[in-house]
Amino acid sequence: MDKLLIQGGARLEGEVRISGAKNAALPIMCAALLSAEPLRLANVPHLRDVTTLLSLLGGMGVAVSLDEKLGLELDAGNLHSPFAPYDLVKTMRASILVLGPLLARCGEARVSLPGGCAIGQRPVDLHIKGLQAMGAEINVEHGYIIARAKRLKGARVFSDLVTVTGTENLMMAACLADGTTLIENAAREPEVVDLANCLKAMGANIEGAGSDKISIEGVNALAGATHRIMPDRIETGTFLVAAAATGGSVRLRNTSAHLLAAVVDKLREAGANITAEEDGIALAMDGPPLSVNLRTAPYPAFPTDMQAQFMALDCVARGTAVLTETIFENRFMHALELQRLGADIEISGNTAVVKGVPQLEGATVMATDLRASASLVIAGLVAKGDTVVERIYHLDRGYECIEEKLAQLGARIKRIH
Repeated sequence: MDKLLIQGGARLEGEVRISGAKNAALPIMCAALLSAEPLRLANVPHLRDVTTLLSLLGGMGVAVSLDEKLGLELDAGNLHSPFAPYDLVKTMRASILVLGPLLARCGEARVSLPGGCAIGQRPVDLHIKGLQAMGAEINVEHGYIIARAKRLKGARVFSDLVTVTGTENLMMAACLADGTTLIENAAREPEVVDLANCLKAMGANIEGAGSDKISIEGVNALAGATHRIMPDRIETGTFLVAAAATGGSVRLRNTSAHLLAAVVDKLREAGANITAEEDGIALAMDGPPLSVNLRTAPYPAFPTDMQAQFMALDCVARGTAVLTETIFENRFMHALELQRLGADIEISGNTAVVKGVPQLEGATVMATDLRASASLVIAGLVAKGDTVVERIYHLDRGYECIEEKLAQLGARIKRIH
């Protein structure tokens, strides 16, 4: 199993390109199931989750091809098997996103209950409740969601909790439903907007994406389209935090500051000088970082996917920070590993109190989930001596060539096979 070896103490400097967003690419790839014509995608990141989803789609009969510019074409014209088996679904929770499109296009779907990171409960009952409101007959048997509907019908769907994948699943299903669907308390994330933009390019009638009310008027069929995946705002934030923690100066290309305003505000609070550019973001640190308090909440508030990285930054910042996690109940597992590096962290329920220390010390640590992996890498970059990060298959699910990009910026990091 691969590991990362990091020799800490190097200041990050230079320029690096940000990849396409995993959390936008996965639902948009599932949108290909809605049409009998090809969907062509650019800026798709090369990640383990993308490869897993391609295998899942291929098993359903979707033809997959790459062009010379690494553009991806998905052709679901010969879709023959609306079935998502446990072996593929168990490693990736986003695979639940095939449920809505399969049901809308084929009239039936059999999808395994999903797996993914062990960061807490992410129930699928909101997906099921929404599809049932649209007329689907759904049963859960032997670990599988079995759904049937001759044709879905437009409905008003209110979500008790804000759920990104739930909003995306219902939005895709509603595109081929009979009538108008209104999703209330919808997720407002930029990735939801990116999916809506792709669906509209395919001929869908969608209004309100990016707000808490999304209206979709169903059509008889969707066409093929060409779409470019948005930049990854979490990868952007991760590299900005890594540069801030190491006292660095970096420029990130192919991204935008408006995608992560809450993160940029907190980095400025930590002492970073940040410049928003037309096609990127520049960050420079004049001195050691200052501690920043944060509270995670649905977009546009501070993202839960950046909490672990900021905890690593607060470990070496001046002062004491209070971090409150409101989205996932089990998302402080990285704190125990950061403590192995000498961090001063106290956990009480959904709150972590982090007192900055002058120096972290290198050690062997173990990644517990995707974003926890990133926090351990950041901590390793500033720790004295060598840090080994184990179980980095989590990292490969969501970061494209992270060790190569960090090495481009001057980090002393390498993958051990």
